Amino acid sequence: MDKLTSRAPQAARLLLGAIFTVFGLNGFFNFLPMPPPPPAAGAFFGALAATGYMLPLLKSFEVFAGLLLLSGRMVPFALTLLAPIVVNIVAFHLFLAPQGLPLAIVVLGLGSYLAVVHRAAYRALFAAPHGTAGAAPTRRPTGQAAPQTLRAA
Repeated sequence: MDKLTSRAPQAARLLLGAIFTVFGLNGFFNFLPMPPPPPAAGAFFGALAATGYMLPLLKSFEVFAGLLLLSGRMVPFALTLLAPIVVNIVAFHLFLAPQGLPLAIVVLGLGSYLAVVHRAAYRALFAAPHGTAGAAPTRRPTGQAAPQTLRAA
């Protein structure tokens, strides 16, 4: 059992990396046949494609982050890049194309598991600023200069 738990993060990382690399590359080369989407899902993808940049940008991020996961390099960074993509994948399948929801849930689970495994890398994002002990930082109104301190000569 100990060997299984020690290999689980690696397996999850490789599986998630493979999913994003393959589906990201499929966005460029169309080597996986996709069933026709429901009308609302097709309209959504049509709108993304009409921008001329959004789908290539999205698929580029998927391939880049997937390759980072496969290589094992900068895994927390790759997970950070993929987090908003995963949220949109789940929402897309939840609201527009429910037939893909099982894979979306697997992707969400793998990403969440890996985020927990690498939680130490995200600790600083959720820490209070130094010296404030949780107090909100004070802000000066715009246009006011910072107070000057006098130095002893």
